[in-house]
Parts: sequence; structure tokens; C-alpha cells
Amino acid sequence: MSKVDVIMPQMGESIAEGTLTRWIKQIGETVERDEDLFEISTDKVDADIPSPVAGTLVEILVEEGATVEVNTVVARIDTEGGAAAPSEPQPSAQSVEDAPDLVPPVAAEPVTVVPAATPIQPPAPAPAASSDGPESREERIQSKSTPLVRKIAAEHDVNLADVTGSGIAGRVTRDDILAHIETRAAAPPDAPAAAPGTPSPAAAPIAPGQPGMMQVPIHGATLDIRIPAVPIREGDTVEEMSRVRLRTMEHMLMSKRVSAHVTSVNEVDFEHVVRLRKKLKPKFAEQGVKLTYGPFIMKAVIEALREYPILNASVDGTRVVYHRDINLGIAVAVADGKELIVPVLKNADQLSLMGLTTGANDLAEKARTKTLGFDDIQGGSFTITNVGVFGNQFGMPIINQPQVAILGTGVIEKRPVVVQDAMGNDVVGIRHMSYFGLSYDHRVVDGAIAAFWLNKVKDVLENFPEDVL
Repeated sequence: MSKVDVIMPQMGESIAEGTLTRWIKQIGETVERDEDLFEISTDKVDADIPSPVAGTLVEILVEEGATVEVNTVVARIDTEGGAAAPSEPQPSAQSVEDAPDLVPPVAAEPVTVVPAATPIQPPAPAPAASSDGPESREERIQSKSTPLVRKIAAEHDVNLADVTGSGIAGRVTRDDILAHIETRAAAPPDAPAAAPGTPSPAAAPIAPGQPGMMQVPIHGATLDIRIPAVPIREGDTVEEMSRVRLRTMEHMLMSKRVSAHVTSVNEVDFEHVVRLRKKLKPKFAEQGVKLTYGPFIMKAVIEALREYPILNASVDGTRVVYHRDINLGIAVAVADGKELIVPVLKNADQLSLMGLTTGANDLAEKARTKTLGFDDIQGGSFTITNVGVFGNQFGMPIINQPQVAILGTGVIEKRPVVVQDAMGNDVVGIRHMSYFGLSYDHRVVDGAIAAFWLNKVKDVLENFPEDVL
């Protein structure tokens, strides 16, 4: 029998775990390569995960509803077609979660185990089960919690038995342990620890004037941020953050800590693009495509990135990685504007104006209908966010790590500006104008280069070629 491990895939650069929501195949069933095997849900997307090989599903190591770290082995497939023996006991949840990270297998060969770049620390040993009766609640919690949860608990001297888990069968999740730590840290000095089952630090009143502490996970470590206490008064409403909101908080705080943020703003005359778009809209409509200003801006951004490739780069320690491909992240507001997701338009520099339009429209629709695949939200090299769609003049966005710059485009509206008439005289005219705000990482991008880049974008838009198709 030759078994191949199936792992929990990483569904984006900032995603550390996923929830296995449903097994599509069951033990003993055959599966073809690339046939859907199980469903997962993450902070960003829901997706069906295909089988890496053809064979028979012989072991399921992660139960439905469980949340595990990426690269965790969730199942094993026998590539020689053998079925699982009914009498053979299945591995426990603890044996799965204590396994080291593995790289995904390639083809139907025996799996080679390779340690991950940052191995999981060995979990604290769980208390031995008593032979006189069923295991205790503490033992059940220890056996169901992930290595990451046990590691966080050990770092902060938390007994997992004091935390009420919201996972399957009372399992303590990462959010449960972090909420417990936040509540304990925010409590006034000499106050008793928060009672088990406290749903959120925000749900427990905090004495006015007492400083609180919030621990934000950042790529396996924690960032301690001291925050002011928030007294909850009668009539106040307390709402838990969604998973997307929590991950956005984590990613944005990490970005502000990592990058030296600076923002430069330029004003762009859109009068030429407004007229050109009006001319092209019927041709695009014939193809069933809605033409917005977005693709024109993307074209200008691509030209500027070609001329100043330092803005299409990432920082790796003390090295600068210049990306060959221009993969544009396009920020999309979802959930009635309460959440934000950034799908990525791959190889945007190889697309025509029509290709940029259809590609961006497809990604935006997928984001709103929650049908993005994991490949749709990773690999971005530069991001554009349109704050103008909500009527804002301009924005100063936070860089989307590991990129080094992000462009915020403001509202395009008519304004009185000074222009020259046919005789070269200065006159006041009405033009469609917009402000563009570029936030960039001052570790590698200086103000002069940022200004040159913005000027290039401005020049392309104000002199957009008529034969764009």
C-alpha cells in the first residue's frame, strides 16, 4: 500500500488556518486526481479542494467543522487502490494536530517529509488519561486543541481548562484563547480573571482609566498593543468582529509595524479619459462588458510600474525582490461595505483594455458572491483601492504586505480649474478631476521616485491613446 498525505492548503499569503466544513468523499471511496475531495472555509474564501492523486481514501484525520493550520495532514489516499480495514482504528484528533508540517505531495509517489520553514513548537504534553474512568474535561480540551492554541496558552500561562471553547465538542479555537488573554490583560489590577465562557473582552465592562492590552498575532508571533479601556454603559451595543474583520485588523497592524509609511498625492485631469470612455462604452456593451474608469487607471499604473519597477517589488529582509509579473490587487468592498477583500488580476501587464475590464469585473463579482478561489487572492505585486466610489476626495491607504506601495484613487468629479484657451490665455474651466494618493514603503521607495511614478500615471491618463483597442 502506498499512501499519499493530503494537506490543508494555504488559501492566501496571510491565511494561517482553515476550517474543514465537509468531506465530499468518504473512507473507502475512490477518487480521481483533481476530483473534489473536501470543502474548506477561511477568512477570505470558501472552496472545494481537489485530490492531489488518484486512489482510495483510506484515512480521514480531521473531522468536519474542525479548524486546523495550513499544511496539516487532513487525510491519506492509497494510490494502489486499497481500502481501509474496517477493524483498524482511526488516528485520534490529537495525533493529527501534533504531526509536523508537511509539503504537499507531487504525483503518486511515497511522501517525503520536509520540515516547514518555521516548525511548530512541540505542544505541551497532555495529562495522561486516568485508567479508572473517562478522561477529564481538561484532558479532552488538551487533546482537541491545536498546537498553535497550546503554544499561545503556554506563552501566556493560560490553563485551557479555564477557557470555554466555541469549536466542535468544546474545542478551544485560536480566537477563543486570544479573547481570553485580552480579557484577562484588560482587567483592572487585582481583579479576578474573567469567568470561563466570557465571549469577548468587549463584552466585559472595564473600569474607566484602566489601560488594556491587546495581543495581535503576526506570522506566528504576537504584537502587544496597549489600548485605552472602553467602559460599556447602559444602551451600548457590543458586536463581535467577523473573522474577516479580525484578519484585516491583524494584517493592517502588521503592515504599519513593518513598513515605513509615507503618502504622496497628485491631481489628475480626467477630461480626456471621460470623453474616450464615452466613445468606447457602446463597443464594450456590444460584448456584454461594462466599461468603467478602472481599466484606464490600471493601464496607467502598469505603464508607471514598468518605468519604475521598485514599486512592483517586495522587501525580503535586507534584499529587494523585483517581481517580473505585474499582478494587480483590486480592493473590493463586500458585506455592504463592512468588509474588504483584495482579489488579484494576474499578469495584468499582458492584458488589453478589454482584458483588464473583463478580468476586473469577474473578480469583483466573485468577491461579492463569495466564490473566489484561493489562487484569486494571492500573488499580488501592487494594489489599487478606489475610495472615490464612496465619494471621498482621496485616501491614504495602508500598504498590502508584502508589497511596497498601494494607490488610492479619489472621486472623479467636475471642478473649476485654471486651463489655457486656444490663444494660450489662462482661463477658468470646468474639468473632470481626481486626486490620487500613493502610500509607499520608505525603506525602499523615496519621495522623488514616488513623485515620478505619480507623474507618469498622470501623464498616461491625460494623454491616453485613442487607439487603445
